[in-house]
Amino acid sequence: MARYFIEVAYKGTEYAGFQIQQNANTIQAEIQKALHIYIRQVFVLTGSSRTDAGVHANQNYFHFDTDIQIDSDKTVYHLNAILPISIVVKKIFVVKNDAHCRFDAISRSYIYTIYQNKNPFLTETAFYYPYPLNKSLLDQSANAILGSHNFQAFSKKNTQVHTYQCTILSSEWHFEDNRIIYEVTGNRFLRGMVRGLVGTMLLVGKEKYSLQMFMDILESQSPSKTDFSTPAKGLMLQSVIFP
Repeated sequence: MARYFIEVAYKGTEYAGFQIQQNANTIQAEIQKALHIYIRQVFVLTGSSRTDAGVHANQNYFHFDTDIQIDSDKTVYHLNAILPISIVVKKIFVVKNDAHCRFDAISRSYIYTIYQNKNPFLTETAFYYPYPLNKSLLDQSANAILGSHNFQAFSKKNTQVHTYQCTILSSEWHFEDNRIIYEVTGNRFLRGMVRGLVGTMLLVGKEKYSLQMFMDILESQSPSKTDFSTPAKGLMLQSVIFP
């Protein structure tokens, strides 16, 4: 029995999320279906990083076990022929039998994309936000979350986790022509955390919240003043990093 990792990318617009759900189409469901069609065996995939409905990924992973010897290049070709255009399998490769695509990851990076001038080519992958923003305040709020903190204030309620402690390794805003991109890397993220950070930082950049208010929200460990309204379509899981 061998264990394989599958590296995937997807545009999440049409999907109810990453993980398989009843009565909803998901990334996992589509890939399991494609594997079943091509290899004619039922596979149960384990996912690396769950993404919510409408969220995209440049890189995410599944793993599965099988006693069938898989020709990686051939399988990638045939799976991509079966899968919808919005999902691509980048690689399939054998790993150690105890390798785990979720628990072995040491960090993950997300980007959130905003555009400020109307652009029909960004409507499904970025957030239209045509308001003046103070770049210095955005940079200061991004720097304020570096290091290890309790991020309960930026987590959606009813999240089943053992701890809200996360370590942020990098946190930066980039201004590129018509696009504003927030990039963040951490050892782990909570449900809704990146969108909550982005929405609340935008209020700081818009000067609706002061930087001190942002810090007070973080320290309060209460999401009552956190802005989770940023849409899923602007968020992308950029990379999953392994040792």
